[in-house]
Amino acid sequence: MHIPMAKVLAHHAQPGATAIACGDEVTPGSIVAILLPNGIEFFVATFATWKLGATPMPLSHRLPEIEREDMLKLARPTLVVGLDARSTGAWTRIPADFHPTGAGDAPLPRAEPKQPWKAIGSGGSTGRPKLIVAGRPAVVDPAQPQYTILPGDIVLVPGPMYHQGPFIFSTGGLFVGGKVVVMPHFDPEETLALIERHHVTWTYFVPTMTHRIWRLDEDVRNRFDLSSLRIVMSTGAPWAPWLKQEWIRWMGPEKILEGYGGTEEQGGLLITGLEALAHPGSVGKAHDDLRVLDEDGNEVAAGTLGELYFQAPADEQHRYIGADDHDRDGWRSYGDLGHIGEDGYVYLSDRRTDMIVSGGANIYPAEVEGALEAHPIVRSAVVIGLPDDDLGQRVHAIVDIAEDRFVSDDDLQSHLREHTASFKIPRTFELVHQPLRDDAGKVRRAALRDQRLVANPASQKQS
Repeated sequence: MHIPMAKVLAHHAQPGATAIACGDEVTPGSIVAILLPNGIEFFVATFATWKLGATPMPLSHRLPEIEREDMLKLARPTLVVGLDARSTGAWTRIPADFHPTGAGDAPLPRAEPKQPWKAIGSGGSTGRPKLIVAGRPAVVDPAQPQYTILPGDIVLVPGPMYHQGPFIFSTGGLFVGGKVVVMPHFDPEETLALIERHHVTWTYFVPTMTHRIWRLDEDVRNRFDLSSLRIVMSTGAPWAPWLKQEWIRWMGPEKILEGYGGTEEQGGLLITGLEALAHPGSVGKAHDDLRVLDEDGNEVAAGTLGELYFQAPADEQHRYIGADDHDRDGWRSYGDLGHIGEDGYVYLSDRRTDMIVSGGANIYPAEVEGALEAHPIVRSAVVIGLPDDDLGQRVHAIVDIAEDRFVSDDDLQSHLREHTASFKIPRTFELVHQPLRDDAGKVRRAALRDQRLVANPASQKQS
């Protein structure tokens, strides 16, 4: 039985729950932009938006004004919740500390929940904003699992709500009547403490979070009782095989899941810890709704690199605002490269736009980054291509370490020689002392590259 998402809290709640209204400006079918930090207010605004028959569009409240205004111009929202009064944009707005006056139970216009259930902004990696509007309407069956979340699960979501993963997993927990524990911001030790305190059964991390938790001292990791966990889900970026193996050993393979997909939700893959032991590095078994195509749109043989395309049901096709689809006769791509192995499992290489071509060789940053992050001193790493007169592009690694630590180029190169082919080893290294990815595991490669070209353009032509 499917019901409107707007009614799912009342479906699960005790008698006496109060309906939420947020003004008369919103009409069925419109978009409401929500610029609120993680917290209960975020969910109040989201469910109020569904209540009014509109589509919620979460955005980071920390976006620079230019970037925020570009996204709002694309979306043209009827209402913006949480927009700072100092903003120059001419948007109808409600401040973050807004509290309605009058009758909160006043009847609202009846509207069929045909509107898209979410709209997510993107474009940080390319520099060009786009809006991904879901094809699925705002209805849900509260008796059915959501993203492997079962009715009654206690769900911990440590990431920012304006990203796809935290948004769908937190609301998914509410849709099935679970308890959702939301962190204002991610902290590795506090994450483990919350799992123990709330007896969390299902949690979601991006690989960056799993890496930061793993880098805690072993006695800190073992201090907390994590036995309540049923599922540890990782998605949002490739999970380095070495790190995933460590988590499998720590948690047990039956608790580990890795998901591959995208904000568009046009298709995806899922692999269990038990499968990962037999097929290390894979993101799941291929199925009939997946194809691997070459540049001409021809399906390639097993073991051959190509671009991954999925086919979503016709009534669940997303649409873009501000971008074009990678569409081939109804098959759509996230832009990722990979292959299907002889074992029938899928192995990713990298996003086509991130690939570095150096001396005629294709180098995929994610592979080199995973190898760098296996070094005990490295907290995170980002690999980019910089112009080179001889090679076309040279591989440059930005490496994040603690301020009181040091690692030499020779040490990093020696470490990498044990983990990857010599032609993939970066020619240059740069040490930094701040996170390179946000709490959702996202990195702005284009911005990092542009910063280095502007800062020292002459040095970018060295071989």
